[in-house]
Amino acid sequence: MSSASPVKTQGFVRDFARRSVQRPWRLAAEASALLIAAVVAFPLYWMALSAFKPAGEIESTEPRPWTLDPTLDSFRRVFGQQEFGRYFLNSLIVAVTVVAVSALIAFLAATAVTRFRFRFRTTLLIMFLIAQMVPVEALTIPLFFQMRDFGQLNTLGALILPHIAFSLPFAIWMLRGFVKAVPEALEEAAYIDGASRTRFLWQILFPLVFPGLVATSVFSFISAWNDFLFAKSFIISDTSQSTLPMALLVFYKPDDPDWGGVMAASTVMTIPVLIFFVLVQRRLVSGLGGAVKD
Repeated sequence: MSSASPVKTQGFVRDFARRSVQRPWRLAAEASALLIAAVVAFPLYWMALSAFKPAGEIESTEPRPWTLDPTLDSFRRVFGQQEFGRYFLNSLIVAVTVVAVSALIAFLAATAVTRFRFRFRTTLLIMFLIAQMVPVEALTIPLFFQMRDFGQLNTLGALILPHIAFSLPFAIWMLRGFVKAVPEALEEAAYIDGASRTRFLWQILFPLVFPGLVATSVFSFISAWNDFLFAKSFIISDTSQSTLPMALLVFYKPDDPDWGGVMAASTVMTIPVLIFFVLVQRRLVSGLGGAVKD
C-alpha cells in the first residue's frame, strides 16, 4: 500500500499539470465559440427585436438593442394580410415536397452508384460535383424558358422541380459515403437469411443511412423554404402561387418601407426552420458526423 501511494500521487500530479496546460487553450476555444455564436445569433436577435418594436423606435436615428415598449402591431399587420396564410401553405408544400422527393431519389441513386458496377459510374459522380459548382443565378434564365416550355410558369411545380434538381447532387454525393460504410457482409448475410433486395434496401439499409438523409434534408428544406430567386422569376402574375419570401415585398415599398412588417414576417418565416432543426437535431448531428460504422 505504501509503495502504491507515491505512484498514484505522481499520476495525479501529472494529470493536474496536463490539465493546467490545456485549460487556457480550452477556455480560449470555448470563448471563441461563444463569440462566434453571439455574432451569428445577433442578426436573429435584432430581427425578432425589431418585430416587437414600435414604429417610432424602429425608425429612430439612435437604435437601441432593447425595447421598453414591446408591441404586436407588426405581427397584426402581417397576419392581417389576406394572402399570408396562402403564402405560408405554398412554402410548406414546396419545402416538404422537395425534401421527400429529393431524399427518396438521392437514397436510390446513392445505393445504385455504390453497390452496382456499371459504365461511366465515375463520370456520373464527377458530373454531380460539377453540377454543384454552377451558380444558380447563371441557370435562372435557361430554367425560366424551360419552365415556360413545360407550361409550369405561375405554378408551384416551377419551384419544386428546380429545387429537386439542385438538391440531388449534394444529397447523392453525401449519401454515397453512408451507403458505402455499410459492410457488404451485412448485405450478403441478409440474402443468405432469405431477404430480398427490396427488403434489404428498405428494412436494413434505409435505417442505417437515415441520419445522412436527415442531414441532406435540412439543406434541401432551408434552400426551398428561403428561396426568393425562383419565386420571383417563375411566379409572374398568379400571386396565389407565391411563397413566403414574396410576402416580404408586400411590406417593402421603396418610398415608405414597413420595416416592422418586414421583420415580423421574417420572424414568422424563421420559426418553421427552427422547429425543423429541433425535431431533427439529434439525427442531424449523427448524420454530419457519420453515424454508420462497420
